[in-house]
Amino acid sequence: MNTERIVQIGPSILTANLLDLGEEIRRAEAAGVDFIHLDIMDGRFVPNISFGPIIVSAVRQATTLPVDVHLMIEEPERYVEDFVRAGADRLTVHVEASLHLHRTLSRIEELGAMPGVSLVPSTPLSAITEVLPMCGQLLVMLVNPGFGGQTMIPEMLNKTERARGLIDAVNPDCLLEVDGGVKAENLGTVLAAGAETIVVGSAIYNERQSVADSVAQLRQAIG
Repeated sequence: MNTERIVQIGPSILTANLLDLGEEIRRAEAAGVDFIHLDIMDGRFVPNISFGPIIVSAVRQATTLPVDVHLMIEEPERYVEDFVRAGADRLTVHVEASLHLHRTLSRIEELGAMPGVSLVPSTPLSAITEVLPMCGQLLVMLVNPGFGGQTMIPEMLNKTERARGLIDAVNPDCLLEVDGGVKAENLGTVLAAGAETIVVGSAIYNERQSVADSVAQLRQAIG
């Protein structure tokens, strides 16, 4: 485990109780999370539909923490302005979904948000080499996106390690984020692979224990 990096933990509200979203966010804040993550799904790029800019705006009003928005949608360039204006501090798009990725990332930065790029498990890291220097964040998906509560694909740990090496060589200021199946039991291996920004869904919002206890377990796993 690399203890020199500052590890950030953010809950994905995809698995939160949406009928009580404001309170769910307040519980996470009180537990000491570092950011709030929203998975935006369009039913085309991934086989599910989730939130739009209205929910991002509501989350923005409910928290002072950074709002981390992951667009799992086709043609994200059509919507980046809407999501930044709604309150996204960090906006991540998929290399597989945006043909003119450099232009899309440039536009996100022009709008005042941190541009990020993500890859699904089957996409090689080479797909983002040309745009990595302009990214504030690289998101490596540890599962096939589209649903919460999945089990991490073990082979993605090797991909995370290689992503760490690429970032260190090309753009050391870029954050390495991971999402999918992370929990206290495997967090150590994820951090050892080089990740520093950790999205956690069902391991924080679940029926087994409180949000405070779940975050405390994750913090203990960090060491």
